[in-house]
Amino acid sequence: MTYTEKLAKIRSQMTADNVQAYIIPSSDPHTSEYLPDHYKCIPFVSGFTGSAGTLVITHDFAGLWTDFRYFEQAAEQLENSGSELVKQKIQHAPEYIQWLTEKLQKGDTVASDEKLLSVLLGDLLTEKFALKGIGLSNEDYLTAIWEDRPALPAEAAFLVDEEQIGETVNSKLISVRADLHKAGADCHLISSLDDVAWLFNIRGKDVSYNPVVLSFALITQDHAKLFINPDKLTQAEKEQLLKSGVEIFDYEEIEDALRLLPKNNVLLVDPKRNCFAYTKLLAPTVKIIKEINPSTRLKAVKNATELQNTRTAMLKDGVAITRFLKWLSENIGKTKISELSAAARLHGYRAAQEGFIGDSFNTISAYKAHGALPHYGASEESNAEVTAEGLFLVDSGGQYFYGTTDITRTIPMGNNTEEESTDYTLVLKGMIDGCKARFPKGTCGYQIDAITRKPLWEHAINYGHGTGHGVGYLLNVHEGPQVFNATATPVAIELGMITSVEPGIYRPGKHGIRIENLVNTIQDVSTEFNEFYAFECLTIAPISTKIVKKELLEASQINWLNDYNAMVFDRLSPLLTEDEAAFLKEETKAI
Repeated sequence: MTYTEKLAKIRSQMTADNVQAYIIPSSDPHTSEYLPDHYKCIPFVSGFTGSAGTLVITHDFAGLWTDFRYFEQAAEQLENSGSELVKQKIQHAPEYIQWLTEKLQKGDTVASDEKLLSVLLGDLLTEKFALKGIGLSNEDYLTAIWEDRPALPAEAAFLVDEEQIGETVNSKLISVRADLHKAGADCHLISSLDDVAWLFNIRGKDVSYNPVVLSFALITQDHAKLFINPDKLTQAEKEQLLKSGVEIFDYEEIEDALRLLPKNNVLLVDPKRNCFAYTKLLAPTVKIIKEINPSTRLKAVKNATELQNTRTAMLKDGVAITRFLKWLSENIGKTKISELSAAARLHGYRAAQEGFIGDSFNTISAYKAHGALPHYGASEESNAEVTAEGLFLVDSGGQYFYGTTDITRTIPMGNNTEEESTDYTLVLKGMIDGCKARFPKGTCGYQIDAITRKPLWEHAINYGHGTGHGVGYLLNVHEGPQVFNATATPVAIELGMITSVEPGIYRPGKHGIRIENLVNTIQDVSTEFNEFYAFECLTIAPISTKIVKKELLEASQINWLNDYNAMVFDRLSPLLTEDEAAFLKEETKAI
């Protein structure tokens, strides 16, 4: 079936049900960022493969709402699909809701598969549509037309040793139950895969890049129930979980478990991390408390074992990055290098490191103008040759048995323009200011975001994405609850949180520049005014100084850069060959 034929079949079902609009979000019953093939609904209907977007289908229009990161990709992939790109003004904002309320009439119905709606989004749709007299219906229009739909993944899961994690399942359950008691909840539903993985020290291969396993959990003061395909675990692993007080149930049994919850139970549900459909399974007398998962806050603060192991992962990642940079510098202009071949080479250097599991996200290997697309993904069609001029942006990361990495370096390839040098230096200034920030306890991410943007704002330059995101421990590379962006998210930056610092400048048709380090929040000083925190740079990889305009840097920024690169050489050189160490020495020399 072509995409237009699929739209026609969906519209036929809409007509039969007297539905005027159908919403397809990029999601699954776990509200995941990266989806199993079974839930890649938007690619199935439209061909768009970006990780963020919502497809809205009416009888005379089909529009994909997505943000600036995907404008070029969406325009290309949606061509002749019957769906059009609708450019969102604000990242992650459900702007299609306003469009639908203006287009539809009182008495009309909007349908969606409510397993793909978060509780937060389902509540918002219900509220906004009710004001206009528009109904919301739970319908799945894809299963009937999706021939050979991929099955849910069946690969084995595995338990991670306590020595590697630093905390037992029992200890984590005690912490979660203490939070439930404080909230006045009898029971807690967990659907987000990284929260389940953290709580039960379990990992898997069900989702690309994120080492998680499809599962749900129900936690009470007396029971911990894990809903998972039991074939994913060995008998020994099931017995180990049982010894920790964890009962195993089949993945599909979660729906009956929710229907059978005692009628007067109080259930804690994270509205961002659970699906709307499952709250509708509850008895009407079950009270719902809508608060963030306790595990989301708990896993964001890394323990001493997780931090020490992450530092080991950063060393191995730094070796891989150094070898990649050396290979690139020695082969550019001699061998044909493309965006895809460079990404494959970097993957190879990571794969050679002990404990490597896989990439933590799809490598952004973006040369020249492609770098201006913050989430560019090279394809066979777009694959550009990398030559000895301009800027080459590489944003990549690895999953290791002892940590998760995420690093961006923009590499000057030669013959760089004044504008490129200025932009590079301004981004570097912002990254340095973010990394060397000192801030009082209680500071939130939007305040760090402003500190990082200030050097760019002084030149009337800005970037459209956030400055930083939380990073998991052998888990999702994008993790909350903390975030460094302009949104006034009331989450304080706590000790032990790992977060990225990644400002950028993007000039369409010219170049993109982003430089990213991961940082750990540490204690700094205590004064009569407050406790003050600072950041420990976890990322250990050289930052190029080839095109830095020293006159744009303040003395403290120059000192930070020189100290950082000196640290990189000191930490990595013992792990390198003599030739590699000599290359790194040159890359990290002081300015």
